[in-house]
Amino acid sequence: MADSVLIVGAGPVGLTMALELARYRVPVRLVDAMTARANTSRAVALWPRTLELFARAGGGLSDELVGLGNRVTVANILAGDEPIARVELKDVATPYPFVLMLPQSETERVLVRHLEALGVSAELGVELEGFDADGEAVSATLRHADGRGESVRHGWMIACDGAHSVVRHHLGLPFEGDTLGSDWAQGDFHMAGVPFPVNEFATYWHEEGPLVLFPMGPDRYRMIVGLGASDEASSRAAPPPVETFQTLLDRRGPGGIVLRDAIWTSAFRINERQVAHYRAGRVFLAGDAAHVHSPAGGQGMNTGMQDAINLAWKFALVHRGLCTAPVLLDSYDPERRAVGAQVIATSGRLTRLATLKNPLARHIRNAVMHFALGLPPVQHVLEGNLTETSIGYEDSPLNGVSWQAGARAGARVAPREDEAPYGAGDTPLFTLRAGEGAGPPPAGLFEGPVDPAVRPNPAAGGIELVRPDGYLAMAVADGEWERVARYMEALGARPPAAASPSP
Repeated sequence: MADSVLIVGAGPVGLTMALELARYRVPVRLVDAMTARANTSRAVALWPRTLELFARAGGGLSDELVGLGNRVTVANILAGDEPIARVELKDVATPYPFVLMLPQSETERVLVRHLEALGVSAELGVELEGFDADGEAVSATLRHADGRGESVRHGWMIACDGAHSVVRHHLGLPFEGDTLGSDWAQGDFHMAGVPFPVNEFATYWHEEGPLVLFPMGPDRYRMIVGLGASDEASSRAAPPPVETFQTLLDRRGPGGIVLRDAIWTSAFRINERQVAHYRAGRVFLAGDAAHVHSPAGGQGMNTGMQDAINLAWKFALVHRGLCTAPVLLDSYDPERRAVGAQVIATSGRLTRLATLKNPLARHIRNAVMHFALGLPPVQHVLEGNLTETSIGYEDSPLNGVSWQAGARAGARVAPREDEAPYGAGDTPLFTLRAGEGAGPPPAGLFEGPVDPAVRPNPAAGGIELVRPDGYLAMAVADGEWERVARYMEALGARPPAAASPSP
């Protein structure tokens, strides 16, 4: 098993990691200490960029998820009866111009089925007790639910085991950041009297704290409320009774909404933390094991899933010997750590904005945000942040040159519905886009992991090389094929016939 990957944690991030690696023909083992999956909703939002990236997995994964969830296309912000902003997502350049509201349990169920179709099953009730890593592999001790111990040796380990990560603790990596001094509660309820259609969610700013309603379906909603300052004598927040949720809804909401019954409730405190490095030798960290933040914006699960997708294609190229340059795996940390820091900062600002206590500050906030969020350029920025379509890697060590007339290296390349997604199939291939005047590419260029089917690039002309995760690697002028070839050579690209799996 020394040529395989041990993934610790079989939640949405671990399942995504296993699915991506398995479809790229990397042997994986997926374990989790939990003995059964939770049937509660927990994370509920799948944003467009995640659905775009899932479309690469094939098998109708994104379409299946979309068919199960509720499409929300409008975000409303209100302060009492005063509308602050109405942000529509329908104009975002994506095949999925909405946020998909779907219980995490359903998302996991779909991912499990697609993973099992590739011959991989999550092993529940298998706990990681400890491990040691050397220059060649990771030796780990596992404990099964029946008490049986197991010693294993894998080439690599990926920690997807959440905010209380055993892997992170074992590595001794500080989880740097703060815990905000406030309590929050959330729950899924059947409701009547909600004044918005099922394709719109609403955030209410109130002097006591915010209230958010996410529509899960025609009469089912996720409700999140701020409860105020934490009790320092208590180590954790406790969910209030349903009657308290109703009272808070009556005071902060529009009035007239009735909670019919509670499906699930919980309480939490907000942590804003991140590890300083997402890689320690042969061990990588992803998802909540690497970063946690405010739930404002609903980015947490999506950020972790995109961690997995970012790492998987790079790992597959190196593992299968298709690219040998260390920069591929080394790029995971700076790329995703920068995104994690951005999500922490953005969600933290949204939380602080919604929890202002000073009456004058709230009045200024309402006036400024009403004006600013009515401006199309500001709405465009907010749409990009919410949908995660604006995420890019402008400072990535993988960025090549950027032709002055085209897009910048590291930027997302919007998928086209009439083309196969970038990175589809069982091998992570780079994709070429070229204008009519680009000239013929050199035959040797396709001896490495580059798709031989060159796609049109009519908008800007020139030649673009797109990464397997749909971000621009480089852009050059017509005829500059040699620069593309040198870029692939710098990655240590090798013909498939000459490639061999790395240890």
